[in-house]
Amino acid sequence: MKALSIKQPWAWLICAGYKNIENRNWYLHMPPLLDYPGYAKNVPMRIYVHSGKKYDVEGADFLLSQIRRRFPALYQNKTDLDTFLDVEYRSELFGAIIGEVDITGCVDESDSPWFVGPYGFTLANSVLYGKPVPYKGRLGFFEVDC
Repeated sequence: MKALSIKQPWAWLICAGYKNIENRNWYLHMPPLLDYPGYAKNVPMRIYVHSGKKYDVEGADFLLSQIRRRFPALYQNKTDLDTFLDVEYRSELFGAIIGEVDITGCVDESDSPWFVGPYGFTLANSVLYGKPVPYKGRLGFFEVDC
């Protein structure tokens, strides 16, 4: 199965079921070629979510500043919010496969509060592993040999 490296806190938010779009600067090309712009064929595609070794500090600060208004589901779940903010817990989630998700498509616009573009992989059926699996990541999609 393929994996995609994603910086924290975004990887955790995807696997915990909060983030339904993964923003990218590149379009998701999957064979066969696309029928029309804005949507990918041959999806859903199940992937591992690999948490990179870097933390998006600016993104996390923005998220926390907007959490009450734009992301009420996360704000209202005190247990998950505490987990999200727990530095010790987060440190276990770097450089590891932390879960799985289905990529259900690729869009160039969305009403999701998580979409910032220019492209977004739409996500569903996320799973957060109880124990992260240490694994070296790579850029783009990569094959995991577990």
